[in-house]
Amino acid sequence: MFGIVRPCTHRLSEGLRTEWMAHLCGLCLALRSDHGQFARIVTNYDGLIVSVLTEAQSERTTGWRRTAGPCPLRAMRTAPVARGEGARLAAAVSLVLASAKVRDHVADGDGLLRRRPVAAAARRVAAGWDRAGARTGAQLGFDTALLVDAVDRQTGIELAAGPGTPLLTITEPTETATAAAFAHTAVLAGQPRNAEPLAEAGRLFGRLAHLLDAVEDQEADAASGAWNPLTATGTSRAEARRLCDDALHGVRLALRDAEFTDGKLAHVLLAHELRQSVDRAFGTTACSHQPGAVLLDGTAPSAAAGPTGAFGPPPGNPYAPTNPGGPGGPGGPWQPPEPPRDRRGLIMGCLVWAGLACTCQMCCGTFEDPWSHQRREGLCSQCDCGNCGDCCECCNCCSSCGGDDGGCCDCNCDCNC
Repeated sequence: MFGIVRPCTHRLSEGLRTEWMAHLCGLCLALRSDHGQFARIVTNYDGLIVSVLTEAQSERTTGWRRTAGPCPLRAMRTAPVARGEGARLAAAVSLVLASAKVRDHVADGDGLLRRRPVAAAARRVAAGWDRAGARTGAQLGFDTALLVDAVDRQTGIELAAGPGTPLLTITEPTETATAAAFAHTAVLAGQPRNAEPLAEAGRLFGRLAHLLDAVEDQEADAASGAWNPLTATGTSRAEARRLCDDALHGVRLALRDAEFTDGKLAHVLLAHELRQSVDRAFGTTACSHQPGAVLLDGTAPSAAAGPTGAFGPPPGNPYAPTNPGGPGGPGGPWQPPEPPRDRRGLIMGCLVWAGLACTCQMCCGTFEDPWSHQRREGLCSQCDCGNCGDCCECCNCCSSCGGDDGGCCDCNCDCNC
């Protein structure tokens, strides 16, 4: 999975989390249905926003969801998934942009792509994705040649760039591609008046995607000698942050000008989660669930804070005997030690590990360690959210007012929920 908008489950209500997963799975299944199993590897977090925007502008119909069968990526659970033209457009856009990413890696000679046979195979795969995306796009009235042309211009722009080149000159092709994709969601939904504001939102979203990718990769690119727009143009990270903040504000203003049937999820992803993506890329926030976390004001959670950084007495009975060396930690409430459990042998542990990995319980659930039997949390629970437990409830307000009442959810709040 790749993409800049990666919402933490702690920040989404149960309903919005279900909706987000429905679009993610809908994109994956649309890729499989139209382009085969292998195409599912281009499933990405940003592509599903195209599906979200299409549905946000459309009237609800009886066929807008279907129940998908068990999937390893959902820990072998069934789930409702999005279907329809929005998911198919997201699939077409994802294929074309993934093709561009592959060609870019081939041109840079990254990793195994330095070898000619591997590079030749990658080019054939990319060409196939271009053709597949063009077929689906044509069926939906969307000309993917706009995306391909934008991507082809990127190489020439990068070759001509140097110190002093405006950074926005380099981001222009990405902006053009995402603007076209966002605007076409209004056409599919039968809301042509939304095309202009969504094109603006898409243009600024593309700018953010390009800038954040450059910021996150700058150190690695410097170590490997790869081209990076910030380094090539001599742009400071402070200036890149300013451009990102301007783009964030522009996206919010553009969303206000669009009319949605139900824009809750689109608002949360493009207003709140996009801000989290910028903070994450520039290292200005960390999850208060993790050791060594830094809160949004730059300070560490207080020792008197609870597990989510909220101030208050520690959980449990304050008069209970302490347990200096037990599970409660030094000075913490006494807890009875867990009874010893037999460790599995090497072979049996490996078999259990393989079962957990194949059903994705290591990613998406709570599981027992294959050897020690200790309870562990899946990787999905290791969020990157900032101060999740100390939320101003703005997103709950958004769920009720839709974000367009000019009140609490007019995108002026600074909460990180």
